[in-house]
Parts: sequence; structure tokens; C-alpha cells
Amino acid sequence: MTARGLIVAAPRSGAGKTTVTLSLLAAFRRRGIGVQAAKAGPDYIDPAFHEAATGRPSVNLDSWAMPPSLLDALMGEAASRAEMLVVEGAMGLFDGIETAPRRSGSTADLAARFGLPVLLVVDVSGQAQSAAALVQGFATHDPEVAIGGVVLNRVGSERHRSFVSGAISVLGIPILGSITRDEALSLPERHLGLVQASEHGDLEARLMHLADLAERHLDLDGIVKLAASPRIAPAQNAAAIRPPGMRIALAQDDAFTFVYPHLIEGWRREGAEIIPFSPLADETPPESCDVCWLPGGYPELHAGRLAAAQRFRDGLGRFAATRKVHGECGGYMVLGESLEDADGVSHAMTGLLGHATSFAQKKLHLGYREARLLADGVLGPEGSCVRGHEFHYATLTATGNDSPFAELADGQGRALGTTGGRRGNVTGTFFHAIAAA
Repeated sequence: MTARGLIVAAPRSGAGKTTVTLSLLAAFRRRGIGVQAAKAGPDYIDPAFHEAATGRPSVNLDSWAMPPSLLDALMGEAASRAEMLVVEGAMGLFDGIETAPRRSGSTADLAARFGLPVLLVVDVSGQAQSAAALVQGFATHDPEVAIGGVVLNRVGSERHRSFVSGAISVLGIPILGSITRDEALSLPERHLGLVQASEHGDLEARLMHLADLAERHLDLDGIVKLAASPRIAPAQNAAAIRPPGMRIALAQDDAFTFVYPHLIEGWRREGAEIIPFSPLADETPPESCDVCWLPGGYPELHAGRLAAAQRFRDGLGRFAATRKVHGECGGYMVLGESLEDADGVSHAMTGLLGHATSFAQKKLHLGYREARLLADGVLGPEGSCVRGHEFHYATLTATGNDSPFAELADGQGRALGTTGGRRGNVTGTFFHAIAAA
């Protein structure tokens, strides 16, 4: 079985892509359609909502960080396990970085590579007929990217909808939905995006509301007809990054949530076993494991509990004496000497690396990164390169005296200096790994 698919995109961030995507996913599932979701670009939070809506893990697809063979393998796998594939875009449809053709990280790269039609979500608040010029521009900007239909979002009235749809109709692009301003369900946000799916006690009710919204305001039959079979080059499934060990202790709780599913699935495919444990529950990495991975998340929201989790801290120290421990972003913060929370209170962390971090002294770090490893380790051998990204507000208040983990460059190859630290078996960095370069 190969799913037919489409991409939900928009002219800009905040136009309503997530609302429309979740509405479609929930409505298709309610109708008994096997639906699979994917997310363009580096994002941990939206895919968790996708999984809640579909009952299937979502997958990230990133044209800059992932080599084309990995993109093809992930798309092929996603399309093989459902009837309908819905890809949620990132930022504006054509937004990416200036780099090699079709390697910009944009949603448009995916639409062109896989031949998937775009369902364009247009926020029409504050405009009427002018929306047609916007749609025409998006439809003609790139001949390899097909705008298959439009959803009007934040429509003020029936008269407003009539003005907008009348102007767009002459373009020959169908309007496949119209959502009024008071119908869109907004989800609460925090500093790294939406509040996580696992933190919504009423998430199922929210999804049912969105399914109702789709039934009322979206042309679901027309959207199903719009979908097309993705154009996928044959590719072997392979790990994006080789497993760091064969029994991996993975921190998993409300403080440690940011793990890309394609990494975990790739490790399992290579024969590795993933053993979750909870630092917030004061659990230690299982003794049967040969490596411990502390992913990103929100340790700054749980710094007091982590500081009080003495059993976890002592157990991690014993583990690190003989086996590898790696921390990404939030995990890196926990490996340091201390973490200052948003109120300026400093909490002792594990002290396995010498740096200190602060969430009170905020500064946004955001963008693609390529890391050249300075020693053999969990991400690969010395000298090899890994692509990924940074997205955090925490800052280093003390760098410590540890050896650096990697040399870092941005998405266009500009040197950013060294990053992270390594001491004995312990490594850590703010950088999130996506795939080997």
C-alpha cells in the first residue's frame, strides 16, 4: 500500500497550518481512513500532536539536514503504512536557507522532490480581494511546486468570504475550506512552541473539536481527491546516525521529551534496544545498558525536582565511570554543574561536565548546524560531520574546562566556533543531531 499525500503549507508562520493539519488528521481518522502524518523541518512538538491525532508516530522530513537517500527512505516508509499522508509544512512555504538547490530545508523542497500538491492555508484577516494576488504569486513562484487548493482561515463574515473566494476563483485554484475567526482552536504556547501534547489533559476533546471543525468547514472529499501518490526514488532504510550502543538507556519524562522518531527507529533497525527511564522519578540508567542518552526537553521547568533526584544523579555518575553518557540541549544542561531557572534560582545538576547554564538570562539560539566531531564518540568517529539544529533560550554562564565536543558551522557553512564539552565518557552539546552528513 502506498498512501496518497499532500502538504499543508502557508505563506507565513502563524497562518493556521497546525490547526488545519490536526483538523484533517482527526477527521480522516474518524472516517476510518488510515492516516499518516509528517512534519517538514526540525520540530519535536508538532509531531507529538500528529501522533495523538492519528494513533501513529509522525516523522520529520528535512531537505537540508537529511541526505536525499534518507529523505526517500523515510517518505517511502511513511507512505507504505497508511492510505493518506498529510505533511505539515514549516514557516512559509518557500522559507529556507540559501544553499544547494532543493537542499534549503523549505517545505517547497519536499513538494518538488515528492511531487505532492500543496494545500495552502491563507490567513485572510485584514484583506479581501488582495488575497488572490498572494495566492497567484505562490502558485507561479516555482513551477515544480503545485498549489492544489486553498483553505481560507480567519474569515470575518460570509460577505468577507465571498469577496475573497470570488477573487481567487478566477485563478482556477479550488477553495477547499473556509474557517471563521472564532472557530479556530488555538493551543497554548511556551518558549519553544506549543505546550507539549502530553501536558494537555483535554487533548482528546480538543482533537474531536477539530474533527468537527473539519467536517463543518473543510471540503474533506475534495481534499482527498487532491492528494497524489508521492514520487519516491528507491532507497534502503538505514540509520540516520549509527546506534551509540546496543542497549541504550533513554531518559524519557516531562523534562526529557525531544527525540526524533527516525533516530530511534533507525537504531532499532540496526539491532539496538531502547530502555527508557525517568530522571524525574529519581530512576537511574539501567545497569544492563551500554550507553545513556539524555535528550532535550524542558529541564528548566523541573530544575528543582532534578536537583533533588539524588538517586538519579548518583546513579548517572556511577554509569558514566564505565560507559558513555551523552546529553543534547536540555540533557546537556543537566550534565553541567548548575542550572538557573526563570526565577533566578540556581539548582545543582549532575556535575559530570563543568559548564553552568541559565534560563533567567535568556537569548534565542536558532538555526541549522553542521558539527565536525573532535573525538570518537556517540555521534560517530573523529572528523565526521553530523547535521542538525539548535533551538534554545538558555545561555552558558560558565564554560568550564572540558574539551570541546565539536566544531560548529551554520547551515551555510559559516564557522561558529566550538560547541559542547567532553570529559571521560561524558559528552554534551546544545546541538540536536538529525543525520550524518
